[in-house]
Amino acid sequence: MKCPWPALRAARTMREAAVMTIEADDPIAGRELQALARQRGWSFEALGTQHFQLRRHDLAE
Repeated sequence: MKCPWPALRAARTMREAAVMTIEADDPIAGRELQALARQRGWSFEALGTQHFQLRRHDLAE
């Protein structure tokens, strides 16, 4: 998927999830996901060049 789809789908999934891992090969996906996390107050971690993790701290895992 091309951006912004990874970020849009992540935002939808994170409505009910405390943590998610995303695999995205679009070169700007990491920046888009990092911006989404910053905007929402979530943690963002790059697990590699194509894998990213978002984490909410307001939901119990």
